[in-house]
Amino acid sequence: MSITRYDPFRDLRMLQDEVNRLFSSNLSRSFGDEGIARGAWAPTVDIYENKDQIVLEAELPGMNREDFELTVENNVLTLRGERRFEKKDESDNYHRVERSYGSFSRSFTLPQTVSSEKVAAEYKNGVLRVVLQKSEALKARRIEIAGEGTEARAPKTIEAKAGGQNSSAAVESKGKTATAGS
Repeated sequence: MSITRYDPFRDLRMLQDEVNRLFSSNLSRSFGDEGIARGAWAPTVDIYENKDQIVLEAELPGMNREDFELTVENNVLTLRGERRFEKKDESDNYHRVERSYGSFSRSFTLPQTVSSEKVAAEYKNGVLRVVLQKSEALKARRIEIAGEGTEARAPKTIEAKAGGQNSSAAVESKGKTATAGS
């Protein structure tokens, strides 16, 4: 009978070997080598809104205007295109390629408050800026309310705000404000 030395890290090394084997064989079959090798990517996007419009800004560095397209259909804004890897010279030997290349497609569902007819887009310095105008009918407006005995008192004013289920209305009466949720 031989004496075996206890190795506290043996189980940890066995676990590491199992994980390495899992990722080396099954991962490439699951996701496909083509998508990983091509460097499938999606451009980063910022979306913000103000009183009159919603603005989308997408980073598309190193791309020409002809490399992507922008469409609006059924209240869905879609940005799709492709950034191609171009070798400068056949004698170039790349040691590292970290920038992403390949096709991309990003879709954004537009709220009902946006008018799809009034869309403007501008591409400058690698940034695509899309401005979506809000519909006139859905913008906030002030409504004067007249009632009985309005000669003695000032009319009440209701501030109406457009927006979905979280919209609120503020009622002003003699300097006091009460808010009612709808």
